[in-house]
Amino acid sequence: MCKIFVCADPALYETSTRSLRLHGVVTSIRLEDHFWQVLDEIGRRDGMSVNQLITKLYDEISEARGEVRNFTSFLRVCCLRYLSLQISGGIPSDVSIPIRSLDADAVLARSKPLALELPAI
Repeated sequence: MCKIFVCADPALYETSTRSLRLHGVVTSIRLEDHFWQVLDEIGRRDGMSVNQLITKLYDEISEARGEVRNFTSFLRVCCLRYLSLQISGGIPSDVSIPIRSLDADAVLARSKPLALELPAI
């Protein structure tokens, strides 16, 4: 089983740090390269650079939730949700279809919440 994961291209889990401005404040974000690739795809779908996408995500999560404790983890979860929703059909695999054109409520209604199933003790 582990060979499927162990034989992944090491470039996917190399990390890169990128600097960007969030409302005039310079900040750095360190992510594995695979996450940067997914963020790039998400941004391109709506005609945004990765920095523009990150700023938009930051603004929207801040507005919805207030303080963001671990924004880097939030970005990783965004990438995983994007890929999961593509697999489940909630987000079309056709990257020419912008995310902004989707009915977010309908996508969320069709998606199953992630739940950990723990064995009974």
